[in-house]
Amino acid sequence: MSVVSSRNTAIIALAAVAALAGCSSGAGTSSGGAGKPVKIALFLPESKTARYEAKDRPLFTAKIKQLCGDCEVLYYNAEQDPAKQQQQVEQSITDGAQVLVLDPVDSTASAQLVTRAKQAKIPVIAYSRPILNADIDYFVSNDNYQVGVMQGQALISALKADGKTEGNIVMINGSPTDNNAAQFKRGAHSVLDTSGFTIAAEYDTPDWSPDKAQQQMDQAITKMGAGDIAGVYAANDGTAGGAIAAMKTAGMKALPPITGQDAELAAIQRVLAGEQYMTVYKPIQPQAEAAAELAVALANGKRPPANLVNAAFANGRKDVPTVNTPIKTVTQKDVLPTIIKDGFWSPQQICVDQYKVVCTQAEIR
Repeated sequence: MSVVSSRNTAIIALAAVAALAGCSSGAGTSSGGAGKPVKIALFLPESKTARYEAKDRPLFTAKIKQLCGDCEVLYYNAEQDPAKQQQQVEQSITDGAQVLVLDPVDSTASAQLVTRAKQAKIPVIAYSRPILNADIDYFVSNDNYQVGVMQGQALISALKADGKTEGNIVMINGSPTDNNAAQFKRGAHSVLDTSGFTIAAEYDTPDWSPDKAQQQMDQAITKMGAGDIAGVYAANDGTAGGAIAAMKTAGMKALPPITGQDAELAAIQRVLAGEQYMTVYKPIQPQAEAAAELAVALANGKRPPANLVNAAFANGRKDVPTVNTPIKTVTQKDVLPTIIKDGFWSPQQICVDQYKVVCTQAEIR
């Protein structure tokens, strides 16, 4: 990911102005014209990752309503189907969408969706995942390379804390059609490849499917034996859950350190229980709200807040004005001062059934 420094701030500003100028003819006013509502379309890629329906959608919608009382959110979930997402984009254009906020199923193939939107003079904000080689107006995400770096560093730190300086690591990466997964993997490799540990098995996980991650972990256990796995790099919490299920089925009572990201509820419970070593907490509220602010500004032909854009992403077509939101490593000791403090999950949500004991031990009440 290409992140600009302060000396390139002028480039971002110029790009932002150009984006607004280029799309103003397709954006509506706050009343949508003739009393019609402004329509902003939100496209999410799938529902297997819990954050999308539980966090992104409601937070984005709430911020839109706060900023623009007569704005209407057209919502679509592609269920990991690029063809379905294409149909949804076409439907949104037919239904009068004035801004598209698009989290692509396929970061490369989605360039044609941007081309279609631009033909209709509709601006496009890439959300969470980039859209490559396309004339998108803004990108809202995290520094995904750094996510992978943080995961790799946490895994090696955990292994060294256990007195290990070598051993086999299994890598369970994300979807091969998601450019973010490639960034996570690249960041993780930058740490793991020089760590002294051996990447003995590596898989890409179609659709980010926990079930497929479980099958991959089964294969790794069969290949090298349960006792020869020192650690597991799992790209997100869903794949971590699949890998943990495989290890438990194989009878592994002492699980090796395993990574994740997204701070899903089940993952936080596993972290507290000592089954998953860490997750990367990416506060979704600032990401969803930044996308909403950009969308409302574009819909009304206005400039977004000057301090919102803080980076640029080279997507192969242009340096896209980008909002990178913060990320944090969360291990067992970090749950209370981050996840609980921020209200991401409440003690009542986390501390149920068998997790009541570990919550008490972590002083989560």
